[in-house]
Amino acid sequence: MPEKTSTSTLSKLLKLLDKYRVDIFFSIILSAISVITQLYVPILFGEAIDELIGVGMIDMSLIMRYLLRIMIFVGISAFCSYLMSLINNRISYGTINDIRDRTFRHIQKLPLKYLDGHSAGDMLGRVIADADQLSDGLLLGFSQLFAGAVTIFVTLYFMFSRNVEITIMVLLLTPLSFLVARFIARRSYQMFVKQNETRGKQTALINEMITNEKILKAFGYEERASEKFAEINSDLKKYAQSATFYSSLTNPSTRAVNNLIYALVALFGAYKILNGSLTVGGLSVLLSYANQYMKPFNDISSVVTELQNSISCAERIFELLEAEAQSADPDRELDVKEGMIDIDNVCFSYRKDQNLIEDFNFHADPGMTIAIVGPTGCGKTTLINLLMRFYDVDKGEIYIDGQEIRSVSRSSLRKSYGMVLQDTWLKKASVRDNIAFGKPEASDEEIIEAAKKTHSYEFIRRMKDGLNTIIDDDSLSQGQKQLLCITRVMLCMPPMLILDEATSSIDTRTEIFIQKAFEQLMEGKTSFIVAHRLSTIRNADKILVMRDGQIIEQGNHDELMKAKGFYFELYNSQFAGKQL
Repeated sequence: MPEKTSTSTLSKLLKLLDKYRVDIFFSIILSAISVITQLYVPILFGEAIDELIGVGMIDMSLIMRYLLRIMIFVGISAFCSYLMSLINNRISYGTINDIRDRTFRHIQKLPLKYLDGHSAGDMLGRVIADADQLSDGLLLGFSQLFAGAVTIFVTLYFMFSRNVEITIMVLLLTPLSFLVARFIARRSYQMFVKQNETRGKQTALINEMITNEKILKAFGYEERASEKFAEINSDLKKYAQSATFYSSLTNPSTRAVNNLIYALVALFGAYKILNGSLTVGGLSVLLSYANQYMKPFNDISSVVTELQNSISCAERIFELLEAEAQSADPDRELDVKEGMIDIDNVCFSYRKDQNLIEDFNFHADPGMTIAIVGPTGCGKTTLINLLMRFYDVDKGEIYIDGQEIRSVSRSSLRKSYGMVLQDTWLKKASVRDNIAFGKPEASDEEIIEAAKKTHSYEFIRRMKDGLNTIIDDDSLSQGQKQLLCITRVMLCMPPMLILDEATSSIDTRTEIFIQKAFEQLMEGKTSFIVAHRLSTIRNADKILVMRDGQIIEQGNHDELMKAKGFYFELYNSQFAGKQL
């Protein structure tokens, strides 16, 4: 399983490298030149040693010529290695840049179902930490593998040209090094996979705990959070130690085999010198090549830890990249003229084994204000998700002005709604940029006018730099953040509205002003209001009372109160203290 997975991951990685094939070609050429010139140096040293015939018989001019040639070849090798390093850096970091771009774009295309099912911390770890680890592995791979492969073949050629018997002996002993490295690598790869999976869980937990630190402290969850972290951290320590232990055995084990080969070459070469079939200079060349021949194996084994860790990181990145994207958008744009909405026989569930909404039917006339109420988990927010196509229905259709929402692009559908949620979000930018999030071309006058209508301008103008003040999600109170989110919608003036507990964090006095602003905003627009405070929806044209994914009652406030059904009980439980 690990071999098949790693091979598949490696083939996917090679496809990404295809755009850098010219760079890879030049890297290989430079690597070959660097290695050949470097490996020719021992031959020059060997010939120079053989020229040292005896006392008073040394030709210094010839020795100096050899030294000059050695310096030239060393200089060429160093320069080619420098250029090769520059190219390898470009390939490695360019590939990671491409992977990160692809991953981020792909995340934008993933359905909410996938995002809801995976922690933000884990995905963050894949895009940042795993990509960094992969870049390190690619850089080492290009630096070591190209040069190593050329070194092995060129060294064998030079060794065969010097002595065939010794070269064959070295070749026969080479598989020992491979077998040792393979035996250890198979075990270390499994540990690296578990290590990276556990690191993803740890990142997710840290992100979750830090993001919700106030809730953590409010409920005294610190000790339990520490215990949970300690458990994951302990697992990470166990897998990291095992992976590092196994992989660290590779280098000394292969070096032991290589030292054995080196010693045998020395002994066999000394015997050849004694019977006159090899010179001292020739043995020095063979010993140098025996060491050079085994060096690539040592280099590769020394980075096995990094390479295997990188492959397991690449596997996690490709798993994210290969996650099924949401269905393609049609080219057709939604054209909202009236805002009439029809929901026909809609069925939906988040889990196939647990039904939520079944055979849901509803009709909204243009300009109608529809309130959705009901107990927690009855399907209120789910209905909003379906209207916005955050999730697609399992069965049935939803129409806007006779246009089925799956037959139009998601962007045109969502631009047709102004949506204010209970959960607020602000990006780290100026107040102006946060308000103009849905209408970047808006002028300051338009922004200020929208802010005045929502009564957010009162605190904006008190800020140090006004609209230019840089804020983030932690800069303002929850009420102020919600006012800015409402101002966003007020600025865009969409043809339809969805308000999901939009004033839940605003004080009563400001809420009265906001309700008036909403009334102005909703005039002539089809609007959906999800509310728990039933006093805010008394003037709705129609109130949908939901329970277990179904509409059990519908009508205006007076009609539902006269019916004395479930809505009557909900309303009185808030204002008369009755229990359901």
